[in-house]
Order: sequence, then C-alpha cells, then structure tokens
Amino acid sequence: MTASVTGAGIMLVGATPAQAARQVNWDVLAKCESGGRWHINTGNGYYGGLQFSRSTWLANGGGKYAPTANRATKAEQIKIAEKLYKKRGLKPWPTCGKKPGVYKTTKTVKKKKSTAKATGKTYVIRSGDTLAKIAKRYHVKGGWRTLYNLNKDRLDSPSLIFPGQRIRL
Repeated sequence: MTASVTGAGIMLVGATPAQAARQVNWDVLAKCESGGRWHINTGNGYYGGLQFSRSTWLANGGGKYAPTANRATKAEQIKIAEKLYKKRGLKPWPTCGKKPGVYKTTKTVKKKKSTAKATGKTYVIRSGDTLAKIAKRYHVKGGWRTLYNLNKDRLDSPSLIFPGQRIRL
C-alpha cells in the first residue's frame, strides 16, 4: 500500500490484502442503498443504485459514462464502485456496507454459454414498453428472453425496465 500526503493529512492508496480477497455483492449493497433501483434520482443529492454523490462519481471516473450515476448502466456504476472500493473499502457506504451478505462467498459456477447475439443496434425504453413488446416489434428471435440475456449487465430483472434505459437489440 502506498501513502501520499495531502493538505488534509495522509491518504492511503491501494487495497489492503483483506479487501483484495473479498468480493462485494453490489446487488445487496444497492438493495440497501436504493431499494435496488439502479436508475434512481430522488433529489437528495445522491444518484443511482449505490447512491453516489455527483462529486464522488466524477472524481472516480464516472463522467466518462454519464454526468451522474443514475444515468449510467448498472455495470458502469459497479465499475466506478469497484474503483472507489479499492481506494476506501466500504467506508463510502457506512450503514449498508455493514449489512449481512455484502461480501460474496466465492464459488466456481460453470455458466451456460449464451447463444444470443446482439445486432449492434440499441433501443431506448419508452413508457409502456416491455421486453416482450420490444422483441415482437423488432422480430427478436427468442423473444424477451433473448433481449434479457443480451442486456443482463444493464437490467436487474426482465420485468423491471425504465424509460430512458438503453438496451441492445
């Protein structure tokens, strides 16, 4: 671990061995922080599933994805959270970071390879849309299941989509 001196004192940089060995279950943390709603903006100054302040989001590179976390995908929010976690552990989430289940138990699971292939096109969800309606409209082979599999990194559930979200077709 390295340390650098700042005007406010010493700032430690880098993950401790204990942090490096643990994996955070970001879904559990988001469930506590925002009810698991990755695109939330309640007007309280914190945004997205992990409730980033705008300054924390931008300071950790989130600006390359969106101006605030609620406008980024779940995967993009997690990338920034992992970057922040390497620097500060779970300190940015003082209450929810202490909840049971925040750390994953690691086990090897062999995943089935998805045969779904994206067309390279995207679609912005509108009010009243469902994955089934979108799949039918764009003649997606395999229907809503294929759309969900193509967008698992962006969607928490096939039945939970929000206007403004961008999905792959």
